[in-house]
Amino acid sequence: MINKALKIKLGKWILDNPIIPASGTFGFGAEHTQFYDLNILGSIALKAITVNPRYGNDVPRICEAPSGMINSIGLQNSGVDHIIQFYFPLLTKVFKKKVIANIAATTIEDYVTLVKKLNHLNNIAIFEVNVSCPNVDKGCMKFDSDPNSLTLLIKTLKKMANKPLYIKLSPQVNDIVLMAKTAENAGADGLVLINTVPGMRIDLNYGKPIMANKIGGLSGPAIKPMALRAVFLCSQNVNIPIIGCGGVSNAEDVIEIMYAGATAVQIGSENLINPYACKNIINDLPNVMKTLKIKKLTDIIGKSWK
Repeated sequence: MINKALKIKLGKWILDNPIIPASGTFGFGAEHTQFYDLNILGSIALKAITVNPRYGNDVPRICEAPSGMINSIGLQNSGVDHIIQFYFPLLTKVFKKKVIANIAATTIEDYVTLVKKLNHLNNIAIFEVNVSCPNVDKGCMKFDSDPNSLTLLIKTLKKMANKPLYIKLSPQVNDIVLMAKTAENAGADGLVLINTVPGMRIDLNYGKPIMANKIGGLSGPAIKPMALRAVFLCSQNVNIPIIGCGGVSNAEDVIEIMYAGATAVQIGSENLINPYACKNIINDLPNVMKTLKIKKLTDIIGKSWK
């Protein structure tokens, strides 16, 4: 049974609850049907999709870190054409709601190609435009840190996209509020805050970096304070919805980042630790809300500054 107190709204899209597995931590969704009925989720943010197949970075490309983990996967995926032909049919058989398609590229032309190829899929509700790819050789940081480049990208995609554009920003910029406002002014429909933070580990036995790529993206509880800060600052300066992401591990974390100003919440690394994480959070939310005397989640968005 759907709990109406958990419902939230992203633009015109109504979700049964704000819980969304984050891109890169839940595959293309169907893989997780072995654990629970995916339809309890608010939505699913799919693994990053690129124009051409990507092998990803060399291994080892993941390691543990204090209060988190570091990854340098490098956007491994089979390319947009294969994903449309193989993964989307699998997902539609087991997930009846719409999903968020994370698209990643290094050029405007490739972003345009992705949007054109995915536009026709009715079960995509939002394009999550990943302009903050820290683990690929060429990177996408120009779009993430240069207001002019980001503006040009968004305006170009808005002309052809038939779905809302949510821009996934990185905390690794001088002024994330500036980039958030730039995205909104260019026509973005929402934001996803934040992506991973650069980090590394060194093997004490050999004195060498643990990962082949040396540096990767830190995620998990260690970056939650950074995510809270970004959501808190940006939500006060834009009028478009924000999906909060970064170190959210339990129902209390969900409430905290919604207090900061998030409308929906993505769960990332916790899925890799506990495949039942999202299910548990959804089940726990009503009890935490009762304890905190919260009648419905829509009442608490931005409570920390309103």
